[in-house]
Amino acid sequence: MGAFKNLLLNLPEIKGPTQKHLPFKEKLKWTLICLVAFFILSNIALYGLDPSRTIQFEQLALILAANIGTVMTLGIGPIVTASIIMQLLNGSGILKFDLATQDGRKLFQGSQKFASIVMIIVEAVIMVLLGGLVPQAGFSPLIIISQLFLGGLVVLMMDEIIQKWGFGSGISLFIVAGVATELIVRAFSPLSASGAWAFGSGQPPVGKVWVLIISLLNRNPSEAALALFAIAATLVVLAISVYAQAMKVEIPLSFGRIRGHGIRWPLKFLYTSNIPVILIAALLANIQLWAKVLEGAGKPILGTFSGGVPVSGLVSWLNPPRIIDKILASSITGIDIMQAIVYIVIMMVGALIFSLLWVQTSGMDANSQARQMMSSGLQIPGFRKDVRVMEQLLSRYITPLTAMGGLAIGLLASVADLMGALAAGTSILLSVMIVYQLYEMIAQQHMMDMYPGLRKMMGG
Repeated sequence: MGAFKNLLLNLPEIKGPTQKHLPFKEKLKWTLICLVAFFILSNIALYGLDPSRTIQFEQLALILAANIGTVMTLGIGPIVTASIIMQLLNGSGILKFDLATQDGRKLFQGSQKFASIVMIIVEAVIMVLLGGLVPQAGFSPLIIISQLFLGGLVVLMMDEIIQKWGFGSGISLFIVAGVATELIVRAFSPLSASGAWAFGSGQPPVGKVWVLIISLLNRNPSEAALALFAIAATLVVLAISVYAQAMKVEIPLSFGRIRGHGIRWPLKFLYTSNIPVILIAALLANIQLWAKVLEGAGKPILGTFSGGVPVSGLVSWLNPPRIIDKILASSITGIDIMQAIVYIVIMMVGALIFSLLWVQTSGMDANSQARQMMSSGLQIPGFRKDVRVMEQLLSRYITPLTAMGGLAIGLLASVADLMGALAAGTSILLSVMIVYQLYEMIAQQHMMDMYPGLRKMMGG
């Protein structure tokens, strides 16, 4: 056991910067390098793969930043899946990590990295051996598995590079990159679904803006209404996401040794931010992926698909129906309404569970926050300067915010999915929150050392 612990503590890692504060230009450089590398790898097809027998899964591609059939087929799936497993094991007490100490946190991080590597291997092997990715005649499945493994390791390393040398995390930035691409394509692409130029070919373009214009010119109100609602739903999801992200509770604090001076400590309504939605959405996307792989292997134990859409079994209840589209087309049924309700409940309960687990494993609980405040010389006015007293007071805010924020973000994400926006509603919600957090972090840490034009644009 000691040898395994030493392995976890000494896994290969990206060396962090020696200086405490990296300049804006340095962080921007490494972030852009990793994003460009991610886009390049997402367009490199797997060598020896039979493209005619490759599964396609749009929801997986958005939530897990994956591009099936390329080096980025696995995307961030193994990393997120490993995080889910570690959260559940630690939260249930099966594995115990003392996250209050530096050694305990390092052991937890090492265990999570090891679990990510294991999941890369497991997902690559299962996807190939169960027929999700089929090699061409004369090529060994090991060739495909090796490329998937290398691609997964590259994503793991790029995520670590961005965490230590860039802005935010690689997982978040890769999700934003995929969703932004999807939004631009779905809104403005002049190409048809087959990839050919749409105008003059008789086929509708993919871009809903063009569909709206063409429908109005051709006096087709039903098609125009569908396109208009998809655009409007996207804008509504964007607005609600920004508003929810800005909601917060401020706790008044004072400096114990300096009378008359104090600050307000903000606790956001969405206390755990986008993490719970990333975890529950990734879990559901993984279930649908394995369902499709199992169906291709002749064992549809999780359900079946028609044209990439779940139509039976467990996966059909985990897939959000396009309620608004069906209402406009007058084709909604009782089953659709039941599926929508079940999907909302699953998203809300899942986000609540992961929100509670994340608070305990990420140092956001009341005890950790109280100790952080005390170490900064802060205290709550009118109360004794004691970490136990401050923890008890903070728990009155943090516990309800964790629960209500988790339920709220689960509700927001599920309703956004049901509205039928240009991209998956969950993906848009995640992207807005990620970009909002990135803006806040850059504005707080780098307003003085960024480019003058960019500083002006960000309100500096």
